[in-house]
Amino acid sequence: MTVLDRAPHDVLDAYRTCEFVPLGKDRTPLAWPTAVARREDGTLLLTTSLAFAQKALNVRRDGRVALLFSDPTGSGLDRAPQVFVSGRAHCPDAIMTGPEGAEEYWRRLFERQPHSRAYLKRPMRPVMSWYYLRLLITVEPERVSIRPSLEELPWLEAPAPAAATQTLPGAAQLGRMPTAVLAGRDASGAPLLARTRPQPTPSGYLVEVPPDCRVEPGPASLLVHRHDELLNHMYNALVRGDLRQTGSGWLLVPSSVIEPMGSGRLSDALRVLRQTKRSTDRYLARRGLPRPKVQWDQFRSLAAPSPTGRSRPC
Repeated sequence: MTVLDRAPHDVLDAYRTCEFVPLGKDRTPLAWPTAVARREDGTLLLTTSLAFAQKALNVRRDGRVALLFSDPTGSGLDRAPQVFVSGRAHCPDAIMTGPEGAEEYWRRLFERQPHSRAYLKRPMRPVMSWYYLRLLITVEPERVSIRPSLEELPWLEAPAPAAATQTLPGAAQLGRMPTAVLAGRDASGAPLLARTRPQPTPSGYLVEVPPDCRVEPGPASLLVHRHDELLNHMYNALVRGDLRQTGSGWLLVPSSVIEPMGSGRLSDALRVLRQTKRSTDRYLARRGLPRPKVQWDQFRSLAAPSPTGRSRPC
């Protein structure tokens, strides 16, 4: 029996995304949405492209990580419980140019995000090759907690947050979503995650924290993200700041906002494509490596729909 057996496997497998948090270079917990595949050996597999390799670099520097399965969009689950997982991760240097070693991850991604199959077409390959150059991150769970579904959280019944503090960094981004995910640290410095409903005040965002999330004051962040049932129309933003304990509760005092994919405008998409190429080239150049060739045929074989509507196995 593994630690992950304490969580319902059907729930874990049904979630389309989870929130993943390693520690940044300055030990700030920086959470981002990602797809995850559960392995039979009790580990969890994530991947990151070379264009967004910072997650891998953070894991190599400090392997303490956490994951929270809390957005059931597209899962088909009714009143899905939240699942919190903490543990240690490792990320080898090997750059994966094909699906080998992560076949189930890619098979599931192609099924759940059918529009991504278009990236494999020849006209798209020159601008999307970065997407398929991946680093594999394996998480070995050490702790699992089951939390109530969002529908069971009493603070969701509270009035919507006021919109009067638009001068706060992140007010526009956090205001787009009913909830956000708080990333903080415990007494040992390990990252923690909790879905919450930020309440804006003149000095920051008050956040509710569940009893099993024993956060400590210090660097923290708030993540908002969304996707539809086919993992399309994605958006995410991160509000960095400092978490403080006040007489009114936990308060995140914001300092900066990161929108890695922009706000959804066409100009943002073009900017992201330029940035992903530059970031990929930079990762390879710093290691003196030539650009690897993507194994397009292997990906196409895995993505091809079968007569049953599922992707064919390799």
